[in-house]
Amino acid sequence: MEVINLFTDDEPHGVFFLIDNKSFYASCEALARGLNPLKVPLVVLSEAKNTNGGLILATSPEAKQLFHIKANVSRKRDLPNDPRLWVVPPRMNLYIERNLQINQIFHQFTTEKEVWPYSIDESILDMAHSWRLFGQSVREVARLIQTTVRQKLGLYTTVGIGDNPTQAKLALDVYAKHTADFIGEIHYETVPQKIWTINDLTAVWGIGERTAKRLNRLAIHNMYELAHANPYLLKQAMGIIGTQLFATAWGIDRAQVTEPAKVKSASLGNSQVLPRDYLNQAEIETVIKEIGEQVAARLRHHHKMAGCLSLSIGFSYAAAAADGRGGLHQTLKIEPTNDNQVLTRQLLWLFRKNWDGQAVRNIGVYSSKLSVNTGQQLSLFEPASTQIKASRLNQVIDEIHYRFGFTKLVYATSLLRGGTAIERASLVGSHNGGNSYE
Repeated sequence: MEVINLFTDDEPHGVFFLIDNKSFYASCEALARGLNPLKVPLVVLSEAKNTNGGLILATSPEAKQLFHIKANVSRKRDLPNDPRLWVVPPRMNLYIERNLQINQIFHQFTTEKEVWPYSIDESILDMAHSWRLFGQSVREVARLIQTTVRQKLGLYTTVGIGDNPTQAKLALDVYAKHTADFIGEIHYETVPQKIWTINDLTAVWGIGERTAKRLNRLAIHNMYELAHANPYLLKQAMGIIGTQLFATAWGIDRAQVTEPAKVKSASLGNSQVLPRDYLNQAEIETVIKEIGEQVAARLRHHHKMAGCLSLSIGFSYAAAAADGRGGLHQTLKIEPTNDNQVLTRQLLWLFRKNWDGQAVRNIGVYSSKLSVNTGQQLSLFEPASTQIKASRLNQVIDEIHYRFGFTKLVYATSLLRGGTAIERASLVGSHNGGNSYE
């Protein structure tokens, strides 16, 4: 057995849990129907227009075993015609509500600032200062958290334990999900047995198929070979990613999850994957206008004005192949504003100046160089009364949307062919929000 005391002894040693809610969406739906989430074959199927015929978002363990269905890979066409299989639509509001409840349980075991929601179904817990309050070992505390979540919410959780978040993540993905108690554990002293023995590079967090092929070209085919590669050659061949992968192979992670992230530049934006390829200019401009108005409303809600505006247009697959570009991205400095008409006018100008008729599948609008909205900046080129009336109108519309919902008052353009704002208003994370709060 190799002893790894070359430099890891001086690395930070903490106690981290990475906790995953097993088959989260599917488990929430099973419990809502009074079913055992581990025993019922159930899939969550999104049939939103931008899913290309229907995408399976989540699959219960039983459905995986019986029908070999994979979430985010399988589609509606892959579903068997079997009466045992439950097929249900997503309810994003329900999953958000459950996520909040789960993290509230985690706050019982450590402080709020030491719980970092990693995704809607995963959280990182820094347990270094609190685990001794709840058990004789970190593994015992992990089991207690699992039991508490199970008793209060009915959900099953898997726990990865490590000296740092990377070790905890690897312990979760590689080991915890395949053990009887749903707990995996990696520490610096067990790196040779737990990390270097991983032969499938793509099983490791941060290594996809493309990265694995790049490593293969460097004669690296497993984690042992990665750990014993020349780190300087890795950096030369792959840049900073090579250095990060080398650190992962040694179980090294110096991240401090309790330190607030430094935001380089604040921005607000929205984007949309279109339900089909858009070729008609009027239809594309309708969506640009809708998203621009949404971004303007968000700016007003946050009492901000934007001094810079960006428009991203993603081409369809065929258009991208023919054009040689995936799309276009244009940025424009503007006088600080959060006015609907001003923002949409500039966005449409950017689009008309740079679009050459390519089929469009993605549209994004982003505002940056944000400043506090201290008052309305009047233009010399329009009557002051007209500008003040427009500002007041925007405020009234925002208030109506806030009180009664977006669909109670929409611009007529959203009713035109190609408009997506009305349908998007009912979605959360591109999927049906459901009725969990009713």
